[in-house]
Amino acid sequence: MSYPSVILSDLPSTTFSSSTLTQLCIDVCGLDDCLYLLDGRLKRLTTLIVRIRYIDDFLTIVDNMDNLPNLKCFSLKCYMKFKSYDNTILPLRRRMSCLEKLTLYLRIEDRDRFIDGNYLENEILVNMSQLHSFTFYICTYIKSIGLVHNLSSEDIQQTFINIEQHNVASIVHYIEPEQILCSIFSIPFTFDRLEDIGNIFPNIIFSNVTYLLVQDVVPFNRKFFIRVARAFPLLKTFRIFSFDSRLLCDLDSSQSDEIAEYRYLIYLDMLCANINNLEQFLNQGKTYVPCLTKLKVVHNNLRIVTNNFTREETRRNCAKIKRLILMIPLTCTLLTHLSIEAEGMHQIFTHIEHLPSLDQLKII
Repeated sequence: MSYPSVILSDLPSTTFSSSTLTQLCIDVCGLDDCLYLLDGRLKRLTTLIVRIRYIDDFLTIVDNMDNLPNLKCFSLKCYMKFKSYDNTILPLRRRMSCLEKLTLYLRIEDRDRFIDGNYLENEILVNMSQLHSFTFYICTYIKSIGLVHNLSSEDIQQTFINIEQHNVASIVHYIEPEQILCSIFSIPFTFDRLEDIGNIFPNIIFSNVTYLLVQDVVPFNRKFFIRVARAFPLLKTFRIFSFDSRLLCDLDSSQSDEIAEYRYLIYLDMLCANINNLEQFLNQGKTYVPCLTKLKVVHNNLRIVTNNFTREETRRNCAKIKRLILMIPLTCTLLTHLSIEAEGMHQIFTHIEHLPSLDQLKII
């Protein structure tokens, strides 16, 4: 559930304060707002659960940056990537030496090394003698140029051998030719969101995840989507980034040996997926999506896969779509663009009656 984010950075400490509040769960805009919550205005606070929209590279100067001996439980989630972990999150964490329970969801880019088990031990766990619960998902993005050797998930797993955090999984893969990521997370995976996994991921069930983004330099195939359907049984939003213009659409009408079942999937983002991935999901003989109501896609790909919305194999999976977001790519010249756009619009509205549930159309 999402709530409007609170902005505290411009408010005096007397405006939002309490001498009795012990537990707080809040959504804020930036890390500055979180720091203001911890500047002494909530003197008896023992539990803080905060979700942050973004983390800036530079923080506002907060007057009180003392240690927080009363804080026993701290949860911090930020879904957007940010760069300044060592100058923002690390100093904040060092103020919390008495924590008993810590939860982190972070996506960090532009570091010169991954955050692994050795880092957790030396920078987080070593100064938290009272910590008995550490739940985390930490994803680090670095440039692959200059790496001495190709790292693997097994290499990262080895860094957890000497610490008590045994129930940990890791993923290492390229999301771009020159960018590699490393995700480390505690098991069981308790978060409802997971981003930037690729073709290879641990053989576990992500029973809480409802939002998933997959991305890889290697195109996804049918077996991958069958495996995802099994591993993420409650998935509601699925975004696929695997564009490969060299792939041609394979309109195979034969029934697959196994159908990928996404029983709760509501929103499918195929804008940056290759055309065969789209065919996989819209073909009722390959994928079962009974709740699909929102689709984001390139118009020409949709036109080809559905044969202008007349292909029988795609009729059922498109039947409940209420919101359709189409991208019509721009062409080189204005006149050509105008003629193609006009033709495309005519095609869209000519065949729109084949989407009986559609009540919202957006063209980008």
